[in-house]
Amino acid sequence: MTRTSPLPDRVDHIALVGNFLPRKCGLATFTTDCYQALRTRFPDMRVDVYAMDDRPGAYAFPPAVTATIPQDDRAAYLDAARAIDASGAQAIWVQHEYGIYGGSAGEHLIALLDRTGLPVIATLHTVLEAPNSDERRVMEALLRRAARVIVMAEKGRDILRRAHGVDPRKVVVIPHGVPDRAYVDPDSMKSRFGWDGRQVILTFGLLAPSKGIETVIEALPQVAAKHPDALYVILGATHPNLVAHEGEAYRDRLHALAAQLGVERHIAFVNAFVDQDELLDYLQAADIYATPYPNPAQITSGTLSYAVAMGKPVVSTPYVHATEILADNHGVLVPFGDSSAFAEAIGALLDDGDARAEMARRAYARGRTMIWPRIAEAVATLIDAVRDTRPPRLVVNPTSRATVLAGDFRAVERMSDATGMLQHSIYAVPDRRHGYCIDDNARALILMHRIDPIDASERDRWTSIYAAFVQFAWNPDARRFRNFMRSDRSWCEDEGSEDSNGRTLWALGVTAAEARDVKYRDWARVLFDQTASIAFDFGSPRARAFAMLGAAAMLDAHPGHALSRTLLERFGEELVSLLDAARRPEWEWFEIVLAYDNARLPEALIRAGRALDRPDFVACGLSTLSWIVGQQTSPEGRFRAVGTESFGRAYADPMPFDQQPLEAQATIDACAAAFDAKGEARWVDEAHRAYRWYLGQNDLDLPLASAADGGCFDGLTPHGLNRNQGAESILALQLANCAISALSRRAQFVADPGKAVA
Repeated sequence: MTRTSPLPDRVDHIALVGNFLPRKCGLATFTTDCYQALRTRFPDMRVDVYAMDDRPGAYAFPPAVTATIPQDDRAAYLDAARAIDASGAQAIWVQHEYGIYGGSAGEHLIALLDRTGLPVIATLHTVLEAPNSDERRVMEALLRRAARVIVMAEKGRDILRRAHGVDPRKVVVIPHGVPDRAYVDPDSMKSRFGWDGRQVILTFGLLAPSKGIETVIEALPQVAAKHPDALYVILGATHPNLVAHEGEAYRDRLHALAAQLGVERHIAFVNAFVDQDELLDYLQAADIYATPYPNPAQITSGTLSYAVAMGKPVVSTPYVHATEILADNHGVLVPFGDSSAFAEAIGALLDDGDARAEMARRAYARGRTMIWPRIAEAVATLIDAVRDTRPPRLVVNPTSRATVLAGDFRAVERMSDATGMLQHSIYAVPDRRHGYCIDDNARALILMHRIDPIDASERDRWTSIYAAFVQFAWNPDARRFRNFMRSDRSWCEDEGSEDSNGRTLWALGVTAAEARDVKYRDWARVLFDQTASIAFDFGSPRARAFAMLGAAAMLDAHPGHALSRTLLERFGEELVSLLDAARRPEWEWFEIVLAYDNARLPEALIRAGRALDRPDFVACGLSTLSWIVGQQTSPEGRFRAVGTESFGRAYADPMPFDQQPLEAQATIDACAAAFDAKGEARWVDEAHRAYRWYLGQNDLDLPLASAADGGCFDGLTPHGLNRNQGAESILALQLANCAISALSRRAQFVADPGKAVA
């Protein structure tokens, strides 16, 4: 194949994620070399570079960089994922190294990869034998997500198998790429640097204690005693992270060590970050290359690869990469930290020019197998092999799209105990680590008044449990409801969020109006009267909307209820004012951003308008509901919940993921309120559109409802279902079942009163 041969099969566009020059580090050089190698070897390939940025604004990245990702900005990783998906890239090639990605152990990278369905190839520059818990968690997430993993030494494959249980067939060994230059006699290059007549030992790379430079300096007195013209050249700027921490203190310590040993004349420090061509000139002028690295687990060394490619006899400690690349007499290995062994090995090579030349010849030959065009070919072939792979999706039994599911309490009961309803699950198994919250128990309390069929004694039992949780949550000293409770029934806080308090008032109002037993209606009315005035302190529009829903229910059951009327009037006016302030020609909404439970805001206005006989409230609620329904409709005409990635983006179109069951339920309830207000069939249609989202009419054609047991998955992600089944999701489905059934009955009555069913 010629250097400009066509791409293998269909691969012609990838995204490359990693550091990039002019950032000064070995990984930036490597990623830049990868980019250039692919573009040179395959000119028709488009390579979009997403460069990690640890100092936003400090680097003048070249035009090759498509976008930068600020290291600690998680939202930027999600933006990058969206950009990659939108670009048409066929695969993602990630350069993974510890410390360059944000979040605990670099977990922000996983957020990026989880937001795209493209196949991923990951090159691992460090493979740890004994990772800590966070490192293990993140690495295993990366290993699950990647279709193939590249390591640069066979030992890396072995470690991944032993430490992480990775199938060795998933791991591909591709050596560190190197530039291609003709071999030259070192003496022909020395005059350029003023080294004529010197026997040169070279180490290069960003200076840091992890390089073991002291070991070779301590060997110099023994070397210089037999070779007075020996010169140890230490090439490289101090690592920027080290400079930021302690300036040039480490370099100063090395100078002091050389002075102490009396070898200043035999050392040259070159404090510079040199470009590749100059670096290769330095390498070609060296007689011996030394890598005294102290870390046995180091699995990759670009500096060692470059030295071998230039035909340098190498004296090295036996770290992983060195033991493999220098095997079969391609270099000399000496014990870690053993200055005497370094002195003996360096001295022996300086003594025997023929042995040095033969080792140089073998090293140069090995280097030809690692030149960048060969690496580009291997990577392109690997990308082609995974071109059509995608992250696995959960296979679920389809649910009939024409059906309306009956109420099913089993999943709610599975998540509940004598205290209340637990918040979270791992798959379908309750996760007690996260305890309980009043949000879910308030929702569960509402469900007990609406769900059918259920045995009367069971309804009574669970109503009392969820009501008791709400009662116990009230903190009269703080005049707030607590929200989060540990699994040992101790509270995590003295007062919960505004939204959780608003949702609790909503549940109390509904209970006072709808509970099947008078004893619970009486209890809820009293507690509502005691607590509802806290809503006047709310600043959150959603918290106010939740309180309005409770007040509307209370006013429906008790038409003269003054506190409820005041809440509805005041908060209704405030919602209208918010709309006036935030409205734009294409933005008919109460806030400049979209968030969660969006449809509750117009629902609250519609129900307030009906309760107060305020047509202006109803009209405002209907117009904003119509707008949010439009935002929640995909181009294919399906319901598309506002994705969590959309939250907080001012005046921006909603993003499609992650989609949560809560949004569909809120939309159904709001459309039911709109139908009750106007009797228009379009609102029944919109409610059914939202309901069918649970049954599989969504962006992924995957049902979230588990018809077998009343469960509901936690949402849609870009590449499948969130397979957990938490309380919020289960309750959203069951309340949606109740709401759509009730709406269907009302709609049938309006259409044909004679055929209405009870």
